[in-house]
Amino acid sequence: MKICVACSPGGHMVQARRLASAYEGHDYFYFTFAGPVARELQKTARVRTIPNVVRSRPDLWIIGALYSAYLALVERPDVIITTGAGVVVFFCFLSKLLGAKLIFLESMAKIERPTLTARLLYPFSDLFIVQWPGL
Repeated sequence: MKICVACSPGGHMVQARRLASAYEGHDYFYFTFAGPVARELQKTARVRTIPNVVRSRPDLWIIGALYSAYLALVERPDVIITTGAGVVVFFCFLSKLLGAKLIFLESMAKIERPTLTARLLYPFSDLFIVQWPGL
C-alpha cells in the first residue's frame, strides 16, 4: 500500500508528522511545496514537491495544478493522509478519481469553522476527522 502524506509546510506539516507512527513502516512519501521544509524531510523520507503557489498568482496555480496532475498519475497513492492546505486540493481530487482513499484531518487550530480546504475535500473524504466538537 502506497501512502501519500500531503500538506503544506508549517503547522499543517507539524500536525502530519505527529501521525508518523501510522504511516512509517509503509511505502509512503510526502507531497508539499518545494522549500526548506521539503529539503529537510528529504534527509529521511521520500518527498515530492510542487512550486510554491501564491494566491495572487493564477499562473502559479496553473503550474501547481499541472505538477499535481503529473505526480498523481506517476505516484498513484492508495491512501492520502492530509491536513491541508490549498496545495493539496487538486492532487487529492485527481488521486481520488484514480481510486485513492482520502483521509482528511482538520487543523487543530480551527475551532468554530472548517478551513476552505476542509469544505472542498469533505464530500470526497473516506474519513474526515475534526478535533473540536463544534465542527
